[in-house]
Amino acid sequence: MNVIINNQSSEKRWNRYKKDFVAIAERTKMILSLSQDYNASIIFVDPAMIHEINREYRHIDRPTDVISFALKDEEDTYEMMEGLDELGDIFINVQAVVDQAAEYGHSLRREVCFLFTHGLLHLLGYDHMEKDDEKIMFALQDVILDAIVPKKVHK
Repeated sequence: MNVIINNQSSEKRWNRYKKDFVAIAERTKMILSLSQDYNASIIFVDPAMIHEINREYRHIDRPTDVISFALKDEEDTYEMMEGLDELGDIFINVQAVVDQAAEYGHSLRREVCFLFTHGLLHLLGYDHMEKDDEKIMFALQDVILDAIVPKKVHK
């Protein structure tokens, strides 16, 4: 799986997580038995930009931590046409990464990789709107992420 990073924040530090994102994408591919290689784009943005995106596309007037835009919507199958391998875009709010890492007591690496994993699963058709779907998606997040960036609580 190919991961493309577009850092629109003013901080270069977010670029260092590409190796982790590739490892997460490959582990996801293995766990979900995906046969095709895909591209996923990660766009790092500030709170104002993600607020604008959230307001415009989700009609929610506040910033959020991560938003995914899948190339295929829920009514389409996730079988891509030959030669078409783009899953979609994952927008990550860099301030939310910092704030949530502090709030949950873990590293920036763990939080940014969690948000990427969460967004990637959304691109692959998973959601957490219903309780049963939430259990499936959140369990997958743990299985994928814990092997690459284990939970380490920092006090």
